[in-house]
Parts: sequence; C-alpha cells; structure tokens
Amino acid sequence: MKKNLIPAIRLTLVCIVFFMGIYTLIILGIAQFAPYKGKGLTIVQNGKTYHVNVGQAFTQDRYFWSRPSAVEYNAAGSGGSNKGPSNPEYLALVQARIDTFLVHNPGIEKAEIPADLVTGSGSGIDPHISVQAAKVQVKRIAGIRKLSENTLTQLIQKNTEKPLLGLFGTERINVLTLNLDLDDVSINIDKMGLN
Repeated sequence: MKKNLIPAIRLTLVCIVFFMGIYTLIILGIAQFAPYKGKGLTIVQNGKTYHVNVGQAFTQDRYFWSRPSAVEYNAAGSGGSNKGPSNPEYLALVQARIDTFLVHNPGIEKAEIPADLVTGSGSGIDPHISVQAAKVQVKRIAGIRKLSENTLTQLIQKNTEKPLLGLFGTERINVLTLNLDLDDVSINIDKMGLN
C-alpha cells in the first residue's frame, strides 16, 4: 500500500499546483486577448445594471424578443433542456413557441420564423439572436412604438456584431443592447414630440 500511496500523493500535489496555479494563469493570460479581457460586461442605464453577456428575458411586444431559455435565463444554472429533436415533449414546446410568435406577429408566416426564436441554446443564457430573428420582429415593434420600420432597421444594423475576425461564427445581435437602444430612440422621439 505504501508503494502506491507515495506516488498518489505526489501526483495529487502536482495536479493541485498545475490546475490551481499554472493552468489558471495560462487561461487568465489568454483571456487578456478576448473582448473585455475575459470579464463580464455590464451596462448601467436609468439606475439599473444589466449583464450584457447573459441572456435577458424580453417577452413584451414592445421589445425584440430573446432566444428562449431552458433555465429561465439563470446564469447560475445554465444549461439546455437535454431533449432531442424527436422528443414529443420538446416538439410540443417548440410548436407552442411558434404558435405564440405567430399570434403576436400577425402577417408573419411560420416559414419566416428563424429557429433561434423558438429553440433554446445549449447554455440557456445566450444573449444573442440572429439578424433575421430581429428583422422578423420589426413590423410588430414599429406598430406598437409608432416608429418607422426604417428606424428599427437602422437600429438592427447598428447593433449587428460581425463574426470574430471575420471568420468565426455568424452575424448576431445582442438583444439587451438592441432593446436599450430601442428605449433610447423612443424616449428621444417622445421628447421631440414626433410621436
């Protein structure tokens, strides 16, 4: 037993030093080259703090809707539903989301709804939607807020994030920043008395 115990203790000590020290410093060093140096980004607007990197629940018709979340946007317990695409319960949930979207967006056909508006992400806290997911909501928001569709299209373009290094990923939009800009535009238009 002593023959195996000493190497096991040595291995444990080496792993502790490596994974708690060296590995952590390597990851911290790599994070310095990432956007925001690996720290979460927050925005303070109207006295409220928002976490930009965590999905927020936007379900009111006056806002661009977020991607659905299997964990109710709880960053402490992020995760997907773990239900496969052929699971009857999952299919019923997706169909309910499609039906809800169609009720709130008259004039939109089922085929026009992007998948990211009716399916959750693997993390459950994805803060982004596709450009198409934002565009398909323009008519609803323009009608409710009494804004021109052109104004909303410009907001979408302003908030569109390009792929990383122009290669990795697709164009996407952070729903939180888009909706905060949307509120700003509405407030400014109201102040100018243009509505």
